[in-house]
Amino acid sequence: MGQQQLLMIVLAIIIVGIAIAISIQLFRSNAIESKRDIVINECTNIATIAISYYKKPTDMGGGGKSFSGWQIPTQMVSTINGSYFAQVTPQQITITGVGTEVVTGNDSIKVQTVVTANDYYSVIIN
Repeated sequence: MGQQQLLMIVLAIIIVGIAIAISIQLFRSNAIESKRDIVINECTNIATIAISYYKKPTDMGGGGKSFSGWQIPTQMVSTINGSYFAQVTPQQITITGVGTEVVTGNDSIKVQTVVTANDYYSVIIN
């Protein structure tokens, strides 16, 4: 083989290697973003359950205008997508969702959803 052909082969191998590295990084980034969206969605589902509890009268098993006594449903405490914890006060709940996808090192995806009597909002922590 000529010198020019060997140079072209080496150049092609380098370009393919760079393309593969970029593809892997894009796939990982997309997987993290997708898992974060799933954790936010599950926190939102838990928040709507909490608001229903707040609005339901106590004689019907609700909180009667209070979040006191509310707990995350057992089947939603831990899912394949993450684990969920709640800090409950009479007028507000803070739900923290920790995803199973690791972002960097040991840092997992983390989302916090604050629930009040009529609405909720989510904050991405990691």
